[in-house]
Amino acid sequence: VLPLPLHPADRMVFQKPPDGGWGWVIVVVSFFTQFLCYGSPLAVGVLYLEWLDAFGEGKGKTAWVGSLANGIGLLASPVCSICVSSFGARPVAIFSGFMVAGGLMMSSFAPNIYFLYVSYGIVVGLGCGLLYTATVTITCQYFDKRRGLALGLISTGSSVGLFIYAALQRELIELYGLDGCLLIVGALSLNILACGSLMRPLESPSSPRPEKMCVDKVPDQYFVYHEKEKTTEENISILEKGYIDEKCVNNVPDCKQDIILNKNVLSSINVNEKDTYKKKVVEQTNFCKQFAKRKWQLYLTYWKETMVLFKNKVFSALFVAILLFDIGGFPPSLLMEDVARSANISEDDYFMPLISIIGIMTTVGKLILGILADFKWVNTLYLYVTTLLMTGVALFAIPFAKSYLTLAMLSGILGFLTGNWSIFPYVTTKTVGIEKLTHAYGILMFFAGLGNSLGPPIVGWFYDWTQEYNTAFYFSGLCVLLGGFLLLLAALPCWNACTNQSSKLPPNTYSYKVASNT
Repeated sequence: VLPLPLHPADRMVFQKPPDGGWGWVIVVVSFFTQFLCYGSPLAVGVLYLEWLDAFGEGKGKTAWVGSLANGIGLLASPVCSICVSSFGARPVAIFSGFMVAGGLMMSSFAPNIYFLYVSYGIVVGLGCGLLYTATVTITCQYFDKRRGLALGLISTGSSVGLFIYAALQRELIELYGLDGCLLIVGALSLNILACGSLMRPLESPSSPRPEKMCVDKVPDQYFVYHEKEKTTEENISILEKGYIDEKCVNNVPDCKQDIILNKNVLSSINVNEKDTYKKKVVEQTNFCKQFAKRKWQLYLTYWKETMVLFKNKVFSALFVAILLFDIGGFPPSLLMEDVARSANISEDDYFMPLISIIGIMTTVGKLILGILADFKWVNTLYLYVTTLLMTGVALFAIPFAKSYLTLAMLSGILGFLTGNWSIFPYVTTKTVGIEKLTHAYGILMFFAGLGNSLGPPIVGWFYDWTQEYNTAFYFSGLCVLLGGFLLLLAALPCWNACTNQSSKLPPNTYSYKVASNT
């Protein structure tokens, strides 16, 4: 989506990123913003069990609430980017804080599951998407050389939030019930307003503030000609009356001659005004036509570049892999608590909530995989493929876990492997190049959100159909393994050699040179 061009006076002049100073305050408040907004949606598995008991709906229908909350922000990422670009990170963060808090509080009064689709799924999910975009944007403005470190620190906020909110929500439910839990969590989310108020834009103090345009400075072509609302005859009669009254008092015999002369003069003036008005209307019409044509050309260019991206076989395989990974890999973070209850594991055996284990291990995985990706001898694409294949194997092992210990171990493994999100931008950059990173990453995030939205309901429908989770997790593991093998096949050097001999790539297509780092 292409925003309208800004007037030169409306553009902000930014300083060079300081890589420190107030930037570290931005990192801290961005960390807590992601902690507060993503804590409940990522730990929604605890609430999922309560909603199953409260509304008595099927697992597939109930799973839509958590999947929408986690997927809608990615699906609406283009809209979120436009909002942050148009209004700035601070106003968007404050407004989104109200959205998240309001959505959580409204959910405490939900009379049915459909109300939760809107209050928790859409309102909270969209608020989280806006906050994610705002925190990433403001952090990138403040950091250049240390941007990777800063983004890595703020991204752990969501994982820490998952770890803490899983235990917090369970404790609040025991003390105050489901409704009280949602009210308290919503009240905690209001702290996002304080965090957002500290997101000071990096604007140069020497740059003048854009002045409000006065009426007398508005170009002529933007005026509405209200005087044209009156008819020509009315204008002539008014002018004639004033002119004749003045002349006839002084010299009565010349009235008729003056009337004829005045009519001729006014007629010529009116014709000139009509020509000027028509000319300005034509100019404004041509301007609108040229503007629409230019925007249409930009959209055509966007879609042409999109088609060029999909001609890159590694990018096409990456798009399929991320979609299948989120369909199969996201449900455990939402449904693992219900898996334990279905396996008749007593809550007395719990040392720690399974979702909390997933959260803390996701944080560890993001850090370790991110560090490995910085080594020159590590091929990031092969590293990402390895995490996909291992995730598929772990999903296949879930049906064989019949105790808390085995489920806890599998939760830790899945959480660690889910940390591959930290290296996904590296893989995308290596695949399409830094010039097309924004375009390609936006497309991939859209399909990641689609996978997040579809995965848990599909697994829930499998349970409603078979009354057990075994088939559902076999399906999930198959999806992730299929995506991993397709990406591995597309990245193999021998496959690149075969395709390069048979056909030449388009001039603007990027080819991933896997063998260069091995």
